[in-house]
Amino acid sequence: MTWQVLVHGPLARLDERVSRAAVDTVPRPLSELAADLGNMTVALPVLACATAYAVWRGRRLAALYAVLAMAAVPLLVIPLKEWTARPGPLEPWAHGYYPSGHTATAMVAYFGAAFLVSNRLLPVAAVLTAVTGTGLILRGFHWPLDVLASLALCLPLLRWPVLATRYGRRDRAGGARG
Repeated sequence: MTWQVLVHGPLARLDERVSRAAVDTVPRPLSELAADLGNMTVALPVLACATAYAVWRGRRLAALYAVLAMAAVPLLVIPLKEWTARPGPLEPWAHGYYPSGHTATAMVAYFGAAFLVSNRLLPVAAVLTAVTGTGLILRGFHWPLDVLASLALCLPLLRWPVLATRYGRRDRAGGARG
């Protein structure tokens, strides 16, 4: 994906055509509300509450890994934004849209929170992440490939809370999964 964006290849050109057709196909207030789910002021408090809950429940390692995963997001996203310098769909003079930081924030915060609280919340995390990415595209804040790149980039980060959850439960249960 990144290579296609850098060389403005066929996938990037298709991406731009799809984006132009999708922008403003829903009312702006609705797409902005969806996109706002990826704001730090929305997503980080969700993760903070889940982290506090996990610590209270004695799952400090899982909480630490979820926080570290979130801390890694800007370390991964910002250099890629600088390197690719991709212009925005509605702001061709601005650069740094690839990958989407809002999508990355939403994905790591909501999935991290779900892993910390209950695996039954994973579908909710998936919906919140999908709604965020869709809102960013429909509002014209990001190209579809920006959103997809963030999902691919952050998927490995979610492995940390999963492993901490899995092994943390085994340790507390005396060797058996709890």
